[in-house]
Amino acid sequence: MKPINDRVVVQPSPAEEKTKGGIIIPDTAKEKPQRGKIIAVGPGKDGNKMTVKKGDIVLYGKYAGQELQYEGKDYLIMREDDILVVL
Repeated sequence: MKPINDRVVVQPSPAEEKTKGGIIIPDTAKEKPQRGKIIAVGPGKDGNKMTVKKGDIVLYGKYAGQELQYEGKDYLIMREDDILVVL
């Protein structure tokens, strides 16, 4: 996959299975993860270079990006602006 313009492809981290106290979270109560690893980065838009790179771990908004399944794996395609912080 090669994103265009200011888009990035993010592989979301898996949702937590247990709380810190050891309580198992059922599938229906799991929150959508807001953390992931950048898999691919576009070239940028209007002469602006991208500030993130492949391999970065990022936090993004709860409803950011377009969900995509490719070769059995889940990904998100989003604009660089949707990324809140690089960890």
